[in-house]
Amino acid sequence: MKKWTLLAFLVLGSFLAQAQYKRNLNFKYFGLTLHPKGDDNAELMPLNPDGKGYLVLNVGASVGYEQFIIPDKLSFKAIQALYADCAMQFAGFTHLGLRAVVFQIGRHSLNGGMGPTLVYRRNWSDLPGYNFSTSFFGGDPNDKWQYKMVWYAGEFEYNYRLSDRADFSTSFVPGYPNIMTLSFGVRYWLKEKDKTIAP
Repeated sequence: MKKWTLLAFLVLGSFLAQAQYKRNLNFKYFGLTLHPKGDDNAELMPLNPDGKGYLVLNVGASVGYEQFIIPDKLSFKAIQALYADCAMQFAGFTHLGLRAVVFQIGRHSLNGGMGPTLVYRRNWSDLPGYNFSTSFFGGDPNDKWQYKMVWYAGEFEYNYRLSDRADFSTSFVPGYPNIMTLSFGVRYWLKEKDKTIAP
C-alpha cells in the first residue's frame, strides 16, 4: 500500500511540475482553535479566555503551495504548519489534498476540499493535571510526541482579491467534534511559466 501511495504522489508531482496552470503560495497566521464541546484540559491552556477551552488562541504560521490541475476549478494543495498549541507547546501539521472552487463571484471566492493530514505535538503527559484519557491524539503517555493521522481532513478557504497577484485568505478546518481551527493571511499568485517556444 505504501509503495502505491508513493508512486501516486510521484506521478502527480511530475504532472504538476510540467503543468502550465496557475500556482500560488499562501502564508497564514495560525490562529484560533475552537473546541465545540469545551476541553477537559482547559486549565492547561494559557490563552483560553473563556476558561472552558471553547476558544483558544494559538501562535504560529502555515505556508502552503497550490497548483491548479483544471483551471479555476480543481487544484492540488500542500500545507505545512508549525505553531504553539493550546498548551503553548511545539506542534504542527502536514497536509496534502485536492481543492475545488465552490464559487467565484467578482473579488470573492470559496474553495473546499480534503486530504490526509498528519497532526503532531509534544506530549502533554508531563503537564501537571493532564487528562490523557480524553486526548484526541491518544498514544503512549511515555512517548515524546503525540500524533494522529487524519485521512479525511477538510478545509474551506475564503479569498478576497486585493490585486492581480494577492488575495486576503481565511481558512477554516471543520474538525468537529474535536478541533476546529481558523487561520488568516495572504495568498500570493506566482507568475505563470512562459508558454512561448523559441524559434
